[in-house]
Amino acid sequence: MPKVVLSAFPMIDPETYRDVLGGAVDEPVDVEVAELGSTERLIEAAAGADAVVTDINTPVTEAALDALDLRVVVRSAVGVDNVDVAAAAERGVVVTRVPDYCTDEVAAHSVSLLFACLRSLKAYDDAVAAGGWSWETGVPIRRVSASTIGLLSFGPIARRAAEQLSGFGADLVAYDPFVDADEMAEHGVEKVELKGLFDRADHVGVYAPLTDATRGIVDADALARLSEDSVVVNVSRGPVVDGDALLDALDAGEIKAAGLDVLAEEPPEDDPLVGRDDTVVTPHAAWYSEEARDDLNRSGAADVAAVLNGETPEGRVDPDADWL
Repeated sequence: MPKVVLSAFPMIDPETYRDVLGGAVDEPVDVEVAELGSTERLIEAAAGADAVVTDINTPVTEAALDALDLRVVVRSAVGVDNVDVAAAAERGVVVTRVPDYCTDEVAAHSVSLLFACLRSLKAYDDAVAAGGWSWETGVPIRRVSASTIGLLSFGPIARRAAEQLSGFGADLVAYDPFVDADEMAEHGVEKVELKGLFDRADHVGVYAPLTDATRGIVDADALARLSEDSVVVNVSRGPVVDGDALLDALDAGEIKAAGLDVLAEEPPEDDPLVGRDDTVVTPHAAWYSEEARDDLNRSGAADVAAVLNGETPEGRVDPDADWL
């Protein structure tokens, strides 16, 4: 009987996996739930398993892959930064992800964070709750239609955000070495180089996957190219933005605010970016809607079923993909 181990993570729904696998795989499938969170727990929980459905906090390392006899690792998310995809490929283990389950949600959340910061919503709400009633609380606020918004990476989520932002009249620029200028132009976006993004943009939305090339790519030099009215939004992965550099830029008044759905450590412990007047922080919730959660689990389960049936799963990650 094939064995599938699911991380006991709120995003992952065991009943959906049991339902999908029960209808898609001819033989019975043993679906178990285990607390993961570390390589050691993964190795212990997944002994004898054919498939593991993992979460953001569990590193699937070369050592774990050597200790186990897996056929597939499902990363229950868009990114696979905690899975050693190359090591898995070398051992014949398929890695899958669910790249499009929350495109609408993350794009909308990024735009929401941007406007919450731009329009000083946190400051106004706090002031009114404290008995105030003055438009001056949130000054200065600049007109959106007179601004340029930069998109760091131009994958599906950034493209959807560009569509949502297009109605506000702002100019849109993007940096992505894997997308050509003509393709960006089809979405009303101008392609620029990395330094040009920060030189041109009044505000920046970060959508890049976490790789060796993108870790810390939003650094002190990049932030110094922005203005005191600028907002930085990050809905990708925390380490894509240098947290210390962002903190310094906020402390020095070099940028106006930051909207963050992701942090370097999640959940945070005494992160100085949390609880500031000039930050809006949400708990890695940009992906969430009831529909997105259902899509996530059904797609992940379908990928497991495909591998157990000897088929190629729709969410397979190409270990030779440029973006990795």
